[in-house]
Amino acid sequence: MANGIVRIFWVDWSQVPHEAVLAPAPVKRLRYPCGMSDVIRPVRRGMRALLGDELWQFLVHAGTRCHFRPREPLLRQGDPGDFLLLLARGRVRVVRSDAEGAELLLALRAPGDVIGEMARIGGGRTATVQAIDRCMAYRVTAASFDALLDRHGARGALADYLVGKLSETVPYQHRLVHLPTRQKITRLMLDVVAHAGPELADPMRVPFSLEMVAGSLGLGRSTVAAHVAALRAAGVLRPGPRLAVADLRLLRLEAGLLAS
Repeated sequence: MANGIVRIFWVDWSQVPHEAVLAPAPVKRLRYPCGMSDVIRPVRRGMRALLGDELWQFLVHAGTRCHFRPREPLLRQGDPGDFLLLLARGRVRVVRSDAEGAELLLALRAPGDVIGEMARIGGGRTATVQAIDRCMAYRVTAASFDALLDRHGARGALADYLVGKLSETVPYQHRLVHLPTRQKITRLMLDVVAHAGPELADPMRVPFSLEMVAGSLGLGRSTVAAHVAALRAAGVLRPGPRLAVADLRLLRLEAGLLAS
């Protein structure tokens, strides 16, 4: 309750994958050398931004530090949900597999996000969370997490966090269905770059293979390869075997976020 106003949220969580969506991130602009355009980078994002650093550290100290290599799963779809993770370093992607084994990207997460918090209220994991970079997270039991929130009166922050995640679900899924193929690919690249942390040597690199991009967006590899080749030829991406952004302004233009 704030200023006499009671906020009441109703969410049909049965319709939302437990690990699925992104929380809004506070951002700042940092300037890079070599004429690089400004990069939007999250700072104190997600649950950490809502709790504040002091309470976030209380949660961290209640957990066990874990390290993950790129492409290593942090959580697996179908596993029990008796713990959650506080992401402290690196980016992760959230993917869900269908009955045929095909994967679809649901969300990206970055430091300051909580991963797996919904599965603690019952049922197994409904998605797999996979490291994009070298990641560090703190594993906290569901019981410890809930006890700390209650002790510090932070249930409201958790409610705001979950509603914030839900608010990101519809536009993210709308993108996959309705945008042209080029915009799907370029907006995914923008998302990955926007979540890059200060520890990364090359924040403009998109550490996805063509197969990962294709699988994330439900596209064929050959389709993605053709668009990537065109983006390299246009100077949007760097030449070479790895995916890396050469010009953020051009990438935003290709993504339909800037007027030509």
